[in-house]
Amino acid sequence: MKSRVYFLSLLSALLFGCSGRETAVQSGDRDGVLHRGIGYEVTGLDPQLATGIAEQAILSELFEGLVAEDPHDLHPVPGVAARWEISPDGLSYTFFLRPDARWSNGEPVIAQDFADSWRRILTPSLGAGYASMFYVLQGAEAFNKGLTGDFSQVGATALDAHTLRVTLERPTPYFLSLLTHMSWLPVNLRAIAANGPVYERGNSWTKPDRFVGNGPFVLKSWKPDDAIVLEKSPTYWDAATVRLKAVHFYPIDSLDAEERAFRAGQLHLTDALPVTKVDDYRRNAPQLLRIDPYLGTYFYRLNTRRPYLSDPRIRRALALAVDRRAIVDKILRGGQQPAGAFTPPGIAGYAPPPGIPDDFTEARRLLALSGHPRGEGLPPFELLYNNSESHRLIAEAIQEMWRRELGIEVQLVNQEEKVVLAARDAGDYQIMRSDWIADYADPSSFLDIWRGDSGNNDTGWSNSDYDSLLFTAERTADQPARNALYQKAEALLLDAAPIIPIYYYTHVFLIQPSVHGWFPNALDHHPCKYVWLSE
Repeated sequence: MKSRVYFLSLLSALLFGCSGRETAVQSGDRDGVLHRGIGYEVTGLDPQLATGIAEQAILSELFEGLVAEDPHDLHPVPGVAARWEISPDGLSYTFFLRPDARWSNGEPVIAQDFADSWRRILTPSLGAGYASMFYVLQGAEAFNKGLTGDFSQVGATALDAHTLRVTLERPTPYFLSLLTHMSWLPVNLRAIAANGPVYERGNSWTKPDRFVGNGPFVLKSWKPDDAIVLEKSPTYWDAATVRLKAVHFYPIDSLDAEERAFRAGQLHLTDALPVTKVDDYRRNAPQLLRIDPYLGTYFYRLNTRRPYLSDPRIRRALALAVDRRAIVDKILRGGQQPAGAFTPPGIAGYAPPPGIPDDFTEARRLLALSGHPRGEGLPPFELLYNNSESHRLIAEAIQEMWRRELGIEVQLVNQEEKVVLAARDAGDYQIMRSDWIADYADPSSFLDIWRGDSGNNDTGWSNSDYDSLLFTAERTADQPARNALYQKAEALLLDAAPIIPIYYYTHVFLIQPSVHGWFPNALDHHPCKYVWLSE
């Protein structure tokens, strides 16, 4: 009873301003300044090098692509391109750019800016993780792999200052939605060149005093471990629609600290909510709690280049020995669903294969077949996860399941998000907590990352049959046949078990009643161009 009274008293202070001092939320409501948690400190704001969810949220405010997203259901709407035409065979797109589109330094945004930007991300020396997403463009794969240095063979041609012709390698029904991903956003190569090499990492052009974007907001300041501040752009072509004066992003990697900041009136929105607080808000303050759909999967990566984890029998034993239902029901309690497959439900027309069941008996049998019954002869495995109470609770639960059911010991290692990401990129881990949120609503958004040449794989696993199935699926026009190929590929992935799916996400977070225009959608994208605050 004491904890509930304490919770309600703190909540009262938030809702009714008992302290008498104006909070950040109250002043923000009055002045049009949104205060938002983003979960972790972003590692960079170059849209062609970023890979994280927080980076996507920020970059989509600083830049605008050819097409943008409707705030309700995210269907493609005009962005820098006022309109477009698609050829009958679906292979050619002609985009007609707005004459009044401007960079934040006042320069016009022209068609050549897009062609030059896509050349940059495809240039091998940049080492962009999302370069393979551009392989839908004619000739892009050959250019990115260094098979040709002639970019004129890539399907991105500026016909004039305001007309861009895009030619695809194959029909891609979701191409317009693909263009809303941060990797397709334009960058100002002149601003980049003024600060260092254009086609190499390490350029300092994203510092606030050097930054040039073309979105509804501009980068005002970036203080590590403090806040990233965006202000409304005076040069944006549709500035009249933007009602917010500024957006402040806070990298608070502790969910408990973020929830306390929300209660104290310092945040309009949290990135997430501690699992231990979900029931409290559900009972006592449901008007502040949001549980939205979210097209994403929480999973563990296994480094197949490491001893013992190179054995698929051991990997599959680990995958089978997870009680996923207990994790979502007893720990998370936010409407999440157990994940046996990697691709979540909710993608129209695609049903993932049955996937990996919770089967401790079969897990023990496979472990014995590997020569390690009850874990005999296996050293302790190291499980790496980033700061989060829920990550810790899940890791501890799985640690106990593997110890109890398989006799395998696991050492838990907790690091900051940026350290975990660096370890993933370097392959310096054994087992690692990961997640994947859809870049667009298609099974390829989930399955493409496990190609042998994917910059996002980082498990050491590759399979030529898997790659071949995906290659064929991408070139199959018949949708049921295409989905069947993806199902076969996903079944191969799950059988090899370089990953362990654990649960399918929902987005559980807190939001102040003064926030308007924050609509639920499966990708959790919320263009701040359409968000406003009321006192």
